[in-house]
Amino acid sequence: MGDPAGIGPELCLRLLADTKVANDCVPIVFGDAGVLSRVADKCSLSLPSTILTLKEFENTATDKLSGTLVDIPGLALADVHAGVVNAQTGAASFAFINSAIDAALAGSVDAVVTGPINKEAWQAAGIKYPGHTELFAERANTDQFCMMMTSADFSCSLVTTHVGYHEVPSLLTSELILQVTELTHSALERIYGHRPKLAMLGLNPHAGEGGLFGNREEENIIMPAVIAARKKGIDITDPLPPDTAFLPWRRAEIDGYICMYHDQGLIPFKAFNFDKGVNITLGLPNLIRTSVDHGTALDIAWQGKAEVSSLISAVELAAKLSVE
Repeated sequence: MGDPAGIGPELCLRLLADTKVANDCVPIVFGDAGVLSRVADKCSLSLPSTILTLKEFENTATDKLSGTLVDIPGLALADVHAGVVNAQTGAASFAFINSAIDAALAGSVDAVVTGPINKEAWQAAGIKYPGHTELFAERANTDQFCMMMTSADFSCSLVTTHVGYHEVPSLLTSELILQVTELTHSALERIYGHRPKLAMLGLNPHAGEGGLFGNREEENIIMPAVIAARKKGIDITDPLPPDTAFLPWRRAEIDGYICMYHDQGLIPFKAFNFDKGVNITLGLPNLIRTSVDHGTALDIAWQGKAEVSSLISAVELAAKLSVE
């Protein structure tokens, strides 16, 4: 359900009411019944047809469920207010996610689709993870993973994610860039159904301009990863200047971009794909995880204004990946 003070509850209600989603899969929401009831009333939406306790869910065959809310116990959310996040809402969203992951690891659900969280609320609750991606990687017991934003038009994978800009150069290695490239190539082959064409982005303006900018990261770190990827049969460009990599003619021929840091990829991706993109964690050996490509939108929470298309896209992609 995401953070209960954000648009996550409204999105879940809209998702459960979508007949196409119900025809494609069995959506199950892990969240709080009291919050959903309040949001349903404020937004003139219908509550789920079935509300189960966690214990009841564990004892019910998933194929017998439809439009179901699993009410997560032990959360005092009666005084949660729309648009106001705090330690309480952070702890709640963390509990929702872990309950869903438990169900996936137990084989009770085929995939997990996460609603938007608030990272400050997680920090206030003492949660150590900077975001969903790192939590899922730890729960899946893997250190080879990455975050990718994908749409029907193009995708962006991130070599570094939730870190400050000053940290990025020291975190880049040829091995890490190659790992992200291989994960992206494999995922896009499944998603798009053909051998993808990838673009490697440089770290510095003008991709370093032959060493004029930066510390020759393009030549010494990024290019060796490109060469190694090509030896593995991956179709990928030399490091491109980031400011021209997303021009229309380039996007027309590129399926996926390998981006060195968070905003290098997410600014252009969201500019072209906001409300229709999907966040997916690559490299999880025993989990499928997708998510919306937007945040909690606290300014419009519980007002009936939330756009559900990104969540529906995330559910549809999760369903597709779970049967392949």
